[in-house]
Amino acid sequence: MQSILDPCCGSRMMWFDKQDQRCLFGDLRAESHYLKDRGNLRHLEIHPDVRLDFTALPFADDSFNLVVFDPPHLVRAGKKSWLAKKYGQLTQDWRDDLSKGFAECFRVLKPGGVLIFKWNEDQIKVPQILALTPHQPLFGHPTGRHGRTHWFTFMKEAMAR
Repeated sequence: MQSILDPCCGSRMMWFDKQDQRCLFGDLRAESHYLKDRGNLRHLEIHPDVRLDFTALPFADDSFNLVVFDPPHLVRAGKKSWLAKKYGQLTQDWRDDLSKGFAECFRVLKPGGVLIFKWNEDQIKVPQILALTPHQPLFGHPTGRHGRTHWFTFMKEAMAR
């Protein structure tokens, strides 16, 4: 079994090695599109190793050393828009979905394991998102042209002996 889980892999945009054998790539979607992005026609392939819902992960507790949680960040986007196709879209119950997603990511993370969380606050601000989990990040950093994409690192507490 792989030691890394990416439960919202999409087209694996952030991965240097999009076929990294250490990672189990999961997503709700499995689809292919041609998108016009900045004037260029690009092929978007969403082909997870396993189709899954990040709110109900089909894995045992304490299964992965590292979880990369990069859920959709859009609530408002046209169903046929390139943004929705590229990044996915949250439901109107996004608070409940993301709360469950955090809980599931921590459930399948081994004690002492690391959760990397990526969020773009274009539509929903970071404090609203971090309020959806009782876990506190160790550190984080904003990136991107306008500083709206944030990376956070969490660590699951090791079990007391």
